[in-house]
Amino acid sequence: MAARTDQEYQNLKKRVHFVMVERLDEEGIEVGNVSDDVLMSFVQTNVSNFVAQNRMPLSAHDLTTLIREIYDEVAGFGPLEPLLADDSVNDILVNGPEDVFVEIEGVLQRASTRFIDDDHVVRIIRRILAPLGRRLDEASPMVDARLPDGSRVNAIIPPIALDGPSLSIRKFTQKHLTAKDLVARGSMTNECLDLLTQLVQGRRNILVSGGTGTGKTTVLNLLSQFIPRDERVVTIEDSAELQLNHPHIVRLETRPPNTEGSGRITARELVINALRMRPDRIIVGEVRSGEIIELLQAMNTGHEGSMSTLHANTAKDALVRIETLLAVNGYDAGERAIGRLIGSSLDVIVQLTRLPNGRRLVSEVVSMRGDSDNPYRMDVLYRAPDDVQTPETLVSGGASL
Repeated sequence: MAARTDQEYQNLKKRVHFVMVERLDEEGIEVGNVSDDVLMSFVQTNVSNFVAQNRMPLSAHDLTTLIREIYDEVAGFGPLEPLLADDSVNDILVNGPEDVFVEIEGVLQRASTRFIDDDHVVRIIRRILAPLGRRLDEASPMVDARLPDGSRVNAIIPPIALDGPSLSIRKFTQKHLTAKDLVARGSMTNECLDLLTQLVQGRRNILVSGGTGTGKTTVLNLLSQFIPRDERVVTIEDSAELQLNHPHIVRLETRPPNTEGSGRITARELVINALRMRPDRIIVGEVRSGEIIELLQAMNTGHEGSMSTLHANTAKDALVRIETLLAVNGYDAGERAIGRLIGSSLDVIVQLTRLPNGRRLVSEVVSMRGDSDNPYRMDVLYRAPDDVQTPETLVSGGASL
């Protein structure tokens, strides 16, 4: 048998999977009610018998591979199982049956994984969503959800996705990098770490800014570790990713609408509710919408030391993005008033970047020193050494954050 990417092999796998589903139904076996060993033995026996009866020319290696993949189809998420089990994979991006990409150490690369066809991709997506009570069909062609292990899933199918079903998985890890790890990997210097520690303990309002995949959540998680133990912290996230080893923490998570389109709980509602919970600090995993209004006002009215992240490529772009979020979410104020609100609320912006080799680092830390003439005046407190982007560094590899 040819390599796994051969269409003949994919057609064979489709036939065997169909037969396996029939056999499970005939035997009355419910996958969720039998042990892994029993199910594997059942799959192994029936796949081997099917191959023998049909006199298929499979090598021992190909037969073992087929058995493993059919087991994954029956018990798990099919071709995604090896990628989900691989700790080095951070993101899984499925653009179609033959276009699967993964991010490893900050670098996006094509995977050898493939699906049989579009229907196969959709079947796996629906299997992922089934335990979550989420639907995916023509009436509701896109979904954003969180798996029980904390991984984030986004899926979209035709007619919205013109070239076929698409799936994105941001894997959740409980092994967050420590401060020593980030220093050792060159994501920040000891000088930067000392500065950030002082800023958090000094109750400065901090915004972590950066593009997609620059490590914003990792840095926010790191900063949260420096919060004094006698303070009450409320966290608000779309997907619970922060892991704070803190004795007094309340974790809140947004909720998407149900299948009837009701029941949604937004980050903005949670920030408003958090203000009634007597927090010393509020941490918002990421500001994307109207929650920015309440967060800035909280920062400005007695909740010093609050933190959040924002998508922006530079510190100045972050301020422009905040202005835009305020405007589109109905904050009715003049340009000068908006500038004063932002300038008086934010104390520090921690800007992150990702280099061409996938390495992520803190590029600069700026302090907001606004005055009546310029509410957005900044002072640079830290800037990454120039040598981090030398040709030798760019080819050295090794991501961090």
